[in-house]
Amino acid sequence: MIKIGNIELNGRVMLAPMAGVTSLAYRKFMKPFGVTISVSEMVSDHGLVYDNERTKTYLAIDESEKPVGIQLFGSDADTLCKAIKIVEELGNKCDFFDINLGCPVNKVTKSGAGSSLLKDPQKLEEMMRKVVNSTTRPVTAKIRLGWDDDSINFRENIKALENAGVKMIGIHARTKEQEYSGKPRYELLRNIRDEMSVPLFVSGDIYTLDDAINAMEITKADGVMVARGGVGNPNLVKQIDTYFRTGERLPDVDIKTNVKYLLEYVNLLIEEKGEFRAMKILRGIAPKFLSYPGMKPLKARMATSLNTYDGMIKFLREEGLIDE
Repeated sequence: MIKIGNIELNGRVMLAPMAGVTSLAYRKFMKPFGVTISVSEMVSDHGLVYDNERTKTYLAIDESEKPVGIQLFGSDADTLCKAIKIVEELGNKCDFFDINLGCPVNKVTKSGAGSSLLKDPQKLEEMMRKVVNSTTRPVTAKIRLGWDDDSINFRENIKALENAGVKMIGIHARTKEQEYSGKPRYELLRNIRDEMSVPLFVSGDIYTLDDAINAMEITKADGVMVARGGVGNPNLVKQIDTYFRTGERLPDVDIKTNVKYLLEYVNLLIEEKGEFRAMKILRGIAPKFLSYPGMKPLKARMATSLNTYDGMIKFLREEGLIDE
């Protein structure tokens, strides 16, 4: 049994946070496929401290998706602690707080947050100890291999986080400099879980069941984080979850089944965001559900139908992807 503090997990798949994707609707949609634990989109500590209404919308959670964490990003322990207190005072029922120490995006790192915090393990330990001590809920963290090839210091950062009292660590197998390009370097993380005292989830190019098996065999991790690989392919989570429970390899689903999944997500997203905003979000997500051989022209055309729900349904019917 994997335990994050007092939270018991019954599976091996974590839904990784993705800005603009992992809102409440997406997390609720993905849960039944075998997600054991999920995390909100990144929430700015400053946004909460300065009472930004849009920031607070990222805090929405639902009982059906638990256990679920709120992911915060920031560069200063005191501000992060204030943000945690605000979340708690709002009555939020999240199970844990996740601190983003891995985001490579320049507008985040320029502020001293995200991957910038990996440069100085001692300073990181001091900051995270304050954060851990500010709440009774477990605190987790996501890191990368390091800032760049000249500063691959994940071991030092793991030790710093463990010393600070963090209850689970996620590692993306790239440096900040790589961002999301190039290959993740799991070999650098070989058997790293054997050196750790807390659960480990790993991420980086988990697009197939074999990717997940490979990442876990190399690192000895407790589980994998599914991010971009699951967008448009929720069955991937089911395949990974089933394999690590039973050893069975489930087949891929056909395109009509995947379109049914898409419509389930669309309805949840409209419920959460309203039709207008949902359709804007779907332009970057819905075509991924059509990632099948020969479907490239159809994926391109699909974006033009995503102005209204009725328009999308009409398009899918005309293409024979849903029954009359």
